[in-house]
Amino acid sequence: MADASDTRRIVLTGAAGGIGTMTRPLLAKLYPGLVLSDRVEPKDLQPGETFVAADLTRPDEVAAVLKGADGVIHLGGHSVEGTWDQILQANIIGCYNVFEAAREAGVKRIIFASSNHAVGFYPRKKRIGTNLTVKPDSRYGVSKVFGEALGSLYSDKHGIGVTCLRIGNVGPVPLDVRRLSIWISPRDLVQLFQIGLDHPDLHYEIFYGASDNAAGWWDNSRAQQFGYRPQDKAEDHRAHAEAEQARIGPDPVGDLFQGGTFCSAEFTNDVKRILS
Repeated sequence: MADASDTRRIVLTGAAGGIGTMTRPLLAKLYPGLVLSDRVEPKDLQPGETFVAADLTRPDEVAAVLKGADGVIHLGGHSVEGTWDQILQANIIGCYNVFEAAREAGVKRIIFASSNHAVGFYPRKKRIGTNLTVKPDSRYGVSKVFGEALGSLYSDKHGIGVTCLRIGNVGPVPLDVRRLSIWISPRDLVQLFQIGLDHPDLHYEIFYGASDNAAGWWDNSRAQQFGYRPQDKAEDHRAHAEAEQARIGPDPVGDLFQGGTFCSAEFTNDVKRILS
């Protein structure tokens, strides 16, 4: 694992976003060579932090930020559901540009921020692992499936160690009952980043980005085989999550599926056809 003497150049895309903001302080302690990248500079840039602006849709800018990099944590892109053009540009073309620039730069490790929305149409009553058919719940989810497939290609064809993290929901506490099943603390997510960057035997893996959640829907044994030992538990925050849930109210479609409101948005199907 990394230590304070680690001089590798690790690039964090999407550094100004929510996950980037929560994990940056922890990553900076582990990887002093951390380089932050986004379209705009983070407002809270700290002394000693290095920032390089890059628009993921511009291959030349992506290539510039990845020049000399040893590893990439790719968080950048459109972080919620969007129009097809929004998703295409930021999450599909942008993702390809990152992987291709990494290949050209000789990058050894890529961590791709996938999402629970790659499998969001699985019912909540079904416990799932990673060796199963994807069931995206949105155009956003489709873009994450694309990124996982791209990672597999670049791992097998070009020998890059790729870790795809199907992230649940990152934050200080879970904000509703659904998130009691999928929540991950920032420090547990950083532990998964470390595995992806540092584990010597990693080729291509899909892990779930979740803490030690008693109500969890995911079998994350593969991550555990690589040494993942989550430190935090969603159950410690159940009272808060249930109080927040009371303010939200029911969702007849979203409450049935792991993807929640991403499933119910624009939904015109009969849920029985999915659940049967």
